[in-house]
Amino acid sequence: MKSHQDHSVALKAKQQGSAIVYVVLAIIIISATAGVMLFKARQQPMAEQGMKMSQVAPATLPEVTVYKSATCECCNKWITHLENEGFKVVSHNKDDMNTIKIEAGLQAGLASCHTAFVDGYVIEGHVPASDIKRLLTEKPAVLGLTAPGMPQKSPGMQPEGIAPQGYDVLTFDKAGQTSIFSHY
Repeated sequence: MKSHQDHSVALKAKQQGSAIVYVVLAIIIISATAGVMLFKARQQPMAEQGMKMSQVAPATLPEVTVYKSATCECCNKWITHLENEGFKVVSHNKDDMNTIKIEAGLQAGLASCHTAFVDGYVIEGHVPASDIKRLLTEKPAVLGLTAPGMPQKSPGMQPEGIAPQGYDVLTFDKAGQTSIFSHY
């Protein structure tokens, strides 16, 4: 039969074992919590950077000023496309669009039916809103973007919601130098 002293020693050992289990569990819980907090802290800047790279938030989009002919229906559809993508658009009907295009710095062969201005850039023709958002995010050292002519499968020239295809959006500078910004 066990003595009272043996029983006390066994009880003490059991209590110490329980305390060790509780300490180990506490360390695991604290470590897991710290790991989750560290993971979230590292993910937040990455998510913010992803937002910056993908697109400009609609609440921060600058106003677009469009100059067009009063009778141009595709210009009105392009304006609707921009508004549907979160831009606020102010439109002005002009009889002499050539003057606007010359003042905008457009060279021969870069023109389309309407000319717009946004945040210091010129947007000529049926440029998709996604390209304008990318331009505003990347801020390249160019005068603007153009979709020369009137591409048939561009925003404003086809039903809303159909993906653009079959043309290029170009950057251009003051000297008229161009490069492909997007290919559809």
